[in-house]
Amino acid sequence: MSNLFVRKATGLVRSWSVMDAFVYAFFSINLITLGLYSFSQMYYFEGGMINALIISAVFIFFEVIVYAGLIAVMPRSGGDYVWQSRILGGAVGFILAVTGWWFILWLWVPLYGDMFRHIVVVPLLAVLGAQDVALWFAGTQDGAFTASLLTLAIVSIFIALGMKTYARIQKFSFYGGMVGLLIVIALLLTGSPEAFQSGLDANATSLFGAPAGVYESTITLGTDAGAITPFSGGALAAIFLVIPYMVFFNLWPNWGATLYGEVRGATDFKRNVSGMGWALAGTTVLGIVLLTAISKTIGWDFYVQAGAAWWNYAWGYVAEVPALPVWPYPALLAAFLTSNKILQFIVVALMSLWWFGWSGTVFLSSTRVIFAAAFDRLLPEKVAEVNESTGTPVNALLMMVVPSIFIAYMFNYNVANFQSLTLASTLVIAVTFLGTTISAIVLPYVKPGLYNASPIAKYKVLGLPLITVAGLIFGGFLVFLLYQWIFDPNALYGIGISNTSSIIYMLSMYVLAAVIYFGFKSYRKRGGIDMDKVQAEIPVE
Repeated sequence: MSNLFVRKATGLVRSWSVMDAFVYAFFSINLITLGLYSFSQMYYFEGGMINALIISAVFIFFEVIVYAGLIAVMPRSGGDYVWQSRILGGAVGFILAVTGWWFILWLWVPLYGDMFRHIVVVPLLAVLGAQDVALWFAGTQDGAFTASLLTLAIVSIFIALGMKTYARIQKFSFYGGMVGLLIVIALLLTGSPEAFQSGLDANATSLFGAPAGVYESTITLGTDAGAITPFSGGALAAIFLVIPYMVFFNLWPNWGATLYGEVRGATDFKRNVSGMGWALAGTTVLGIVLLTAISKTIGWDFYVQAGAAWWNYAWGYVAEVPALPVWPYPALLAAFLTSNKILQFIVVALMSLWWFGWSGTVFLSSTRVIFAAAFDRLLPEKVAEVNESTGTPVNALLMMVVPSIFIAYMFNYNVANFQSLTLASTLVIAVTFLGTTISAIVLPYVKPGLYNASPIAKYKVLGLPLITVAGLIFGGFLVFLLYQWIFDPNALYGIGISNTSSIIYMLSMYVLAAVIYFGFKSYRKRGGIDMDKVQAEIPVE
């Protein structure tokens, strides 16, 4: 077996504890970055936001069971790629995992960059009095692209420092960010709608140079943009149509699955479920509390209208800058409830830690999939090299960073309608998750020896393997999501067959993955290496 892989063992180090993996999962379904960013865009639905949040979390818990089970059976760096290639076959594993964990993550860079400018850069600059620079970042394409480049620089440094150092960054950000969130919730729960309206009008003018009457103008602009999403309630069918947008935020408690070859105790199924499950449950509860606090003082209708006013402008449906000329960031709006500039700064600074603790997720998991493919000899051996001092596959990191610059340019300057591809970033990964879910469903029957020797073999539901039952439920949920995204019968998501740019982009990535796979398979065969044999073996960490 030692001749099949690049070397006898991966060279990666188990430097993370299960607690580190929990914090990573908690940040991966990030309420402040992904959550608030998504909520603000979901202004035109008829189903209740809270209902969609809770129902989606119930289905996603079955994802947690699926991934916790597979990790316990095969805790290997590369996660989805390793499982799919060993259970479903090399071509399926490589094409789905590489497209979902490598190519599509280039598209996430400008999204992380957009959240960086709205959550970190603009609020901090505004509170510090740098109005012109804040507005440049908030409202120009050059500002957005600069934020993407800064994101790439920060993330590259974090990941290059290694898993151990990044775990420390995560923990600091986690505790600091939670303190900031508690302050925000306290401000909102103790404030009043009248105090908020007064604080908004005063601060929007002093910080951003907005004209008088921002509150009333935002209501008008948001109503004209079609803001209707209710806080809760709505018909069940309407609620289920909210969910395909909601999961842009909360589909990711398994985001660290590709890293579990570097997590101590990863074969403990219950601990894996606990780590990812509590991250999902905790985020869901915090989401309900925060949205309730927003509803009390900011006002639910105003919150939805403010999101509609901003995105109607940002997406180019109207040319006029909204009355509030920055993204309506709830933490910043909560800070407007106080006139104390020091407290305002403390709030936005602490809340910015939610972005910094989360930022590494854009590449960290992906580098391990690229590494695993290179370790199997499906990419140049150089890609599988690991920095001895940090345990980082640096060349795998470069394969994420360099193409992301080009994609960020395309997105931020909206070349070929690229900004309409936002949800495609989730669709492609969901396809990868479906491949892994199918792997989990058939694992007990395709690899009975491996399954029966694993710690999950004892878990049954009516005589059927728990991992199979959970896989069938979560797989059905994914099929529903994919149907809605691709066929989009209600014209709600904009990334399906009606969006030519979206379809071309996604299909081109799958074609590129197939070309790389079959090209390297042929190349290795000429060198005397049978890739089918390589991908039949499980690598040693």
